[in-house]
Amino acid sequence: MSPSKDEGGGVSPQNKGSWSSFLKSIASFNGDLSSMTAPPFILGTLSLTEFSAYWTQHPAVFVAPAAEKDPAKRALLVLKWFLSTLKPSYSTRNDKYGSEKKPLNPFLGELFLGKWEDEAGTTELVSEQVSHHPPVTAYCIQNAKHGIKLEGYNGQKASFSRTIHIKQIGHALLTLTPPTSSTSNAQSLDPAPSAEKETYLITLPNIHIEGLIYGKPFVELNGCTYISSSSGYVARIDYSGKGWVSGKKNSFTAVLYPAGKEKDILYTVEGQWPESFTIRQGSGKHGTVVDQFNARTQPITPLTVPALEQQDPWEANKAWEKVINAITKGDMDSTNAEKSKIENAQRELRRKEQSENREWERKFFVRRDKSEEWWDKLAQGCAGERIESEKTGGVWRFDEAKAREASRPFHEGLNPC
Repeated sequence: MSPSKDEGGGVSPQNKGSWSSFLKSIASFNGDLSSMTAPPFILGTLSLTEFSAYWTQHPAVFVAPAAEKDPAKRALLVLKWFLSTLKPSYSTRNDKYGSEKKPLNPFLGELFLGKWEDEAGTTELVSEQVSHHPPVTAYCIQNAKHGIKLEGYNGQKASFSRTIHIKQIGHALLTLTPPTSSTSNAQSLDPAPSAEKETYLITLPNIHIEGLIYGKPFVELNGCTYISSSSGYVARIDYSGKGWVSGKKNSFTAVLYPAGKEKDILYTVEGQWPESFTIRQGSGKHGTVVDQFNARTQPITPLTVPALEQQDPWEANKAWEKVINAITKGDMDSTNAEKSKIENAQRELRRKEQSENREWERKFFVRRDKSEEWWDKLAQGCAGERIESEKTGGVWRFDEAKAREASRPFHEGLNPC
C-alpha cells in the first residue's frame, strides 16, 4: 500500500502541537516506553512481526557462506551478510516515509509468512508473536537447497534519557552445513549437535532515536555486537554516529579474528550501514581490499506473501487490514477505533485463557526455560552477552515438528479481532 501524505514527511504541520505534547509525555514517563500508547499520526503500516523479513532481502548474500570451504572466509561471508541486513532493518522506513514510524504492536499469536524466490532458490520465512507481556517476536528463515537456517527472537525495552533508547533483548542463530572445509588455524568450539553443522551466535544492536525535536526521527545504532562461530572465529561490530564535532551518521567498524585472539585481526570492515562498506584484509584502513558492498544499489528480492483473501485471520496483513487502510488514508479516528477492536478482543482471549487455566498455543515455536549446552561456549566470544529469559518469557526456538503440523486455519474457530 502507498503511504499517505502525512506518513511521507515526518510530522505534518497540523500535528506539530500533538507531537510536542507526546515528547513531553515521553520525557516525564517512568517505565518501559513500549507500553505507552502512541498518537495515531506517528504509526507506521507495518507490524513488528514483518520486521523479521529484513534479515533476508538479499537471499544470495544470505546463502553464500554455505558454499565457502575456508572457515575464516565463511565467517567473513556471515559478517558481510549480517552487515547487509542493517539498512533494511533500521533505515527502510526512514527512506520510504521520510522519518521513522512506530510499528504496530503485534498481538499474541500473530503470524507473518512468506518466501523469497530467486537464483538462490526458495528461502522461507516464519515469524510469530510468541509473547505479548513481555512482547517478543520469534522467527525462522531457511533455505533447504543450501542447507542454511536463521532463527531467533527479540524483545525490546525502551526508555527516555535526552532521546529514546531501545535495548534489544534476544539473539539470532545461523546454522549451516559447510562444504568440505580447508584446514583452519582457529580453535573450533564445536557446540553444534552434529559435527557437520556450524553455528553462529549473533547478538543484537542497541538503538537510539535521533531527530525527535525536529519531528523527523531516525534510527542510530550504538555500542557493539558480536558474531561468534563454532568454527572458532569472532566478529565484533562497533557502531558510532555523527557527533557534535566529527563523525558520520550510521557509521561502523567491524573486525574478524580467531576466538580469544582479538589482536590477530584477519579482516576489517568499515563504512556506513545504510550506504556502503569496504572489506579489507588485516587491520586498519590500508589493507588490501577484498570486497565491497553498496546497500543502495544491491538488488532486493521481493518477499512473496499470500494474497489477502488467502490469508488466515491470524496473519499480520489480514488482521491489521482495516487499521492499515485507516492509517494510509490519514483517518486517525478510524485508526484508533480499529486498533481498539483488536486490543479489546485480545484482552478477552487472555481473560478466557486465565479462567480456563491454560496457555496460548504457539504454532511454530517452543519455549525453553534455559539455553542449550553450547550457549556458554559461543557466548565466551561475546563480551557481556547473557540469556535474559525472564525478560522474554523464555528462550524461544523453532520447532520443526510443530511447523510440519501447522496449516491454515491456524486457530480454527478463533479470530484475533
